[in-house]
Amino acid sequence: MTTAVREAPHHRNLTCYTDYSCRRPECVERYTNWDRDRIARHAEGTWNNLVDAEPVRQHLLALEAADVLPNRIAKAAGIPLQTVRDFTSPRTRGRRYRTSPATAEKILAVTAADATPLYVDPTGTHRRLQALVAAGWPLIHIDRRLGYKRERMRKILAEKVVLGSTEKLVAATYEELRSLKPERHGVPKLYVQQAKQRAAARRWAPPSYWDQYPDGIDDPDFEPMYGVTRRQIVAQDANELMRYCGLDRYGAAERLGVHKSYLDHAFREFPEYALETAA
Repeated sequence: MTTAVREAPHHRNLTCYTDYSCRRPECVERYTNWDRDRIARHAEGTWNNLVDAEPVRQHLLALEAADVLPNRIAKAAGIPLQTVRDFTSPRTRGRRYRTSPATAEKILAVTAADATPLYVDPTGTHRRLQALVAAGWPLIHIDRRLGYKRERMRKILAEKVVLGSTEKLVAATYEELRSLKPERHGVPKLYVQQAKQRAAARRWAPPSYWDQYPDGIDDPDFEPMYGVTRRQIVAQDANELMRYCGLDRYGAAERLGVHKSYLDHAFREFPEYALETAA
């Protein structure tokens, strides 16, 4: 069975071109400019001109000691979250001991004031709470661990913005609880099961899913595909191809490696993705 081609979650860096075969004109131009710069720097002998990463690591540790979250540092510096983590507490790769001058400059320029806004986008906070529920932690028990009154976490899940201090608190609690078994820490098994069922019904992704997309958890443009069926993925991707690439149903189905009848079925099952102009 041919796997459906996924559309890039966003079009702001090189990954949509390199990892998702995106060929939008602006994305092709971004990659072309990067490649041209790479070739020029190779010719100058400066492409692999790396520097000691220890000053960067010490700067990051100082920011973390000031309660600045890694995701806020990454956003302020304009670099991927995993890049920040690699300097201090990497999970999947070894600690970074060398880095590019550009990356070092971006991180060293970040101050605690730059990375600690009063109000922040709630995406990361919502997803971390949802992930904990998916791991079996009821919201009421998260309330208790954070010292909040009952229903506070439920209200936060409905907020359009959250306080920066709330984001910090939830992120710290997420790191504390994400690998723990709730039933071993005072949560009755019945409540654990109910929390998991509630999360499954809402397709809330667990921590193990977000481990695969460390930059996605805080990115409002990243669309988590956890619990989504292949037919829904095909319907979504076909919708994107037809809207942005001008393909009809036959062309979209061929690009996705499925028969047109499969795409028709997908559109019937998920009519919100079907286009009126589809052939």
